[in-house]
Amino acid sequence: MTESDLIQLLTADLPQDDTVRVAAGDDCAVLQLGKETLLFKTDAVVEGVHFTVDTPAQSIGRKALARALSDIAAMGGTPTHALITLGTPAATDPDRLQSIYRGINNCAVEHGVNIVGGETTTLPCLTLSIALLVTALQPVLRTGSQIGDALFVTGELGGSISGHHLEFTPRLREGRWLADHCKPHAMIDLSDGLASDLRHLLGENPGAEILTSALPISRAAHELARKNPSSKTPLLAALTDGEDYELLFTVSSKNAVPVLDAWKKAFPAVSLKCIGKITDQPGIVLRDEKGTQPFHLHGYDHLQQS
Repeated sequence: MTESDLIQLLTADLPQDDTVRVAAGDDCAVLQLGKETLLFKTDAVVEGVHFTVDTPAQSIGRKALARALSDIAAMGGTPTHALITLGTPAATDPDRLQSIYRGINNCAVEHGVNIVGGETTTLPCLTLSIALLVTALQPVLRTGSQIGDALFVTGELGGSISGHHLEFTPRLREGRWLADHCKPHAMIDLSDGLASDLRHLLGENPGAEILTSALPISRAAHELARKNPSSKTPLLAALTDGEDYELLFTVSSKNAVPVLDAWKKAFPAVSLKCIGKITDQPGIVLRDEKGTQPFHLHGYDHLQQS
């Protein structure tokens, strides 16, 4: 069973009323409370899965909140309030926990998030769960891509384990700008890897074509491959590593060049690449100078790890 399979199994019969515009299956739930459109999000980090026992405490706290904020960015939202659930072994040093919260607080101040409470409990390993309340005028969903759409990605991909997964900046400004100025048909943040998250973005469309020469592969991915020749190739790392926390989105092909031109003026320090298109052919294919080949691998899946 994959993570997607489990989510579908568990959420099939959940109660919902007409305040729920979008429930499980997107980056956030979309709620309509009178005239107010709100996003609601929860996300967790667990020791041994998202960080190690040696990870600096402030980095743990920062990552816990920043991961959730990355999902908000993918829907073009503005985070307002957060609750934090802390689960920790009983013998954990209080100074370490204070440092973790210092990391959360610094990230919250940076992005204008009010921390308004939460819960503490005892668990076998350190766990942080963040719940976020968010405003959004026109939330961008995962599921609106159309055949022929141009496929874009921000930043660089691959090699996140070298440190990016702790130090990334959630693309909140960029996500809101895209929602306001470019009206993406669909958008998602890259947490599980391009190969997996692109499949979520397809919606009802059969497939996508990726131009490998256009992929913005990070220097870290090249460096990791150089140091360990038996590791993933940089291309494979960019496709499957995960925890890039960049934005993947589609727009109409006729708007591709205007989007690129406007982006360069708005965000000159952040790269934006058109890496392919949504197609009417089944599956994901990679195109290079030799032609096309199907790509069947996925990125990270919690339930598929040994």
